[in-house]
Amino acid sequence: MTTTFHPSIERARSNGVSLEMHGAVAVVRLCRPTKRNALSDTLIEALRDIFQNLPAEARAAVVHGEGDHFCAGLDLSELKERDAGEGVHHSRSWHAALEAVQFGRVPVIAALHGAVVGGGLELASASHIRVADDSTFYALPEGTRGIFVGGGGSVRIPKLIGVARMTDMMMTGRVYNAQDGERLGFAQYLVPAGESLAKAIELATRIATNAPLTNYALMHALPRIAEQPADHGFMTEALMSSIAQAAPEAKARVRAFLEGKAPKVSKD
Repeated sequence: MTTTFHPSIERARSNGVSLEMHGAVAVVRLCRPTKRNALSDTLIEALRDIFQNLPAEARAAVVHGEGDHFCAGLDLSELKERDAGEGVHHSRSWHAALEAVQFGRVPVIAALHGAVVGGGLELASASHIRVADDSTFYALPEGTRGIFVGGGGSVRIPKLIGVARMTDMMMTGRVYNAQDGERLGFAQYLVPAGESLAKAIELATRIATNAPLTNYALMHALPRIAEQPADHGFMTEALMSSIAQAAPEAKARVRAFLEGKAPKVSKD
């Protein structure tokens, strides 16, 4: 069956982003390999449009970069002078695009390789699961270039590695390799070079079989609960739990488990 894409997704192809369906998994590819997939404003808009208009059959998504690198950050050739007001609006447009990734309809897995730098790390941190291969390296060079992160990195990245490590990276230009990055929390999985996309699609395919409402709760409720005071978090958890378990699909899955028709958890 041929998938009919929203017109904005078709337009995104000309702005450096493509979408292919692998069953229930939407595979989103950054297509500027000669620029190391550096993020231009049109590419960011294309990402926003794709994640806001995913095909109805998509149950999970993977984002990756064509060529030798995931994403080398902001395309500095497009950097132009802006007054403070224009700068705020520009930053907020990036926030809107990456919020469409983090708080969209489906879980997003980032397949990382090569450079995951600056805005590329901001994009990766907006995904829900990150798979890195051995070629991956992480950096935030904005501090040494006289600028500051503007795509949500100051909010998302410290939640992965802590404020002190992000401060060090921006102040000193420190670069982390794939092994150290996985240990610190940049990625949850580390695979041999060239295998991150396959692993990400494997995970996305598995995630796509989950109950959609459970996936939605993990994407939208869990991060908010983590930031709430405990008493607020407990109430939000109770509400989300009751809503999720009331869904017909959840009831069918529990019934299948009780009847011995669903696999049990094992260490293998």
